[in-house]
Amino acid sequence: MEKELFDFVAERADILAASGTSKQETKDAAQAWKDAVSADSSDAAVEAATNALLDFLEGRMLGIDDLIAFAEGPAADIMGAEAAAGMLEGAKARKAEGWKYCICEAHTAAAELLGKFGRIEL
Repeated sequence: MEKELFDFVAERADILAASGTSKQETKDAAQAWKDAVSADSSDAAVEAATNALLDFLEGRMLGIDDLIAFAEGPAADIMGAEAAAGMLEGAKARKAEGWKYCICEAHTAAAELLGKFGRIEL
């Protein structure tokens, strides 16, 4: 894998591993990628680790319409009215720009990874 692409994946794996919006299994998958490429930086190992991370992420994306429905519904009870309103405003703005997925840090990083490797359309 070329350095620029490796750096792209590494940056997003770092986000996924540390983000407060990542589920624990997502953090674990990102950390597994980081551990694998630290242990073996050969092209074959990096490709295998990257494919494993992409396979994990694929199918786990929250659609923007689902985020909007959450923000319009139970989000106020869970997060408070102000936070839910901000989420709704942000989600609607991103949808108007053509964004298809949740706007949280973790989903954004995952979408960028999956899009870069042709696993989803951004």
